[in-house]
Amino acid sequence: MSDTATKSSWLLRFHVLLTYIFLYAPIIVLVIFSFNSDHRNANWQGFTLHWYSNLMHNEAVQRALFNSLKVGLSSTLIATTIGSMAALALSRYEVPCHKLVGFLVFVPLVIPEIVMGISILTLYLSLSIPLSIYTVIFAHVAFCIAYVTITVRSRLAGIDPCLEEAAADLGATRWATFRLITFPQMLPGIISGALLSFTLSFDDFVITFFTAGVGSGTLPMTIHSMIRFGITPEINAISTIMLTLSLTIMGGMRLYEQYRTRRLKAQ
Repeated sequence: MSDTATKSSWLLRFHVLLTYIFLYAPIIVLVIFSFNSDHRNANWQGFTLHWYSNLMHNEAVQRALFNSLKVGLSSTLIATTIGSMAALALSRYEVPCHKLVGFLVFVPLVIPEIVMGISILTLYLSLSIPLSIYTVIFAHVAFCIAYVTITVRSRLAGIDPCLEEAAADLGATRWATFRLITFPQMLPGIISGALLSFTLSFDDFVITFFTAGVGSGTLPMTIHSMIRFGITPEINAISTIMLTLSLTIMGGMRLYEQYRTRRLKAQ
């Protein structure tokens, strides 16, 4: 390898290293300072688990966490069901105005969250619907459906429709074909869409801010209210827990994909 190529390789590695430092250094600092004994969070004073212990006895945080889990799980279940059916319809059937429907699926992805939050709030007010945790759930369903539909549709695009046609030629009904052929192959896409939907719903602040009623605030809203009085190690502890939850979900999905790949190879 020439000197020029070697130099370019080292420059590329250095650039990648700087990029990773820029992306992950703030997160690492946040995690480290969640164990800081200094309540002002200005200087490192020593290791402690005091802030995590405080969270275990903080009723406001616990209530917000329960609301976030309730909203995330409920909206994920509804959005995954509707989004999966929409993806199947768009991929396998002749839907009226197919291109228009396919385009409308992408709209929630490009609309600014503040615009979507205001529009949903306006809809609730025009229909005289009181704000509550249920209005938050349905607002989250509105934007999570798009992510699920696109994820599952991408999975269906990689499935050979000849398998379904062969099952039909062998006498299988539409339900049997879906249950035995289509659904098992689209399941990884459904799980990916569900995990993505839950993560987005659990972390959402803007849309939740406009659609939440009294007593239905989620964890991101609680963190926002706490930040107004300064960033404390307790806030860092909450953020670390949320980060751990997100990484656990991603790791679980990765393990599932590896398990499924090994199983398919074994067959």
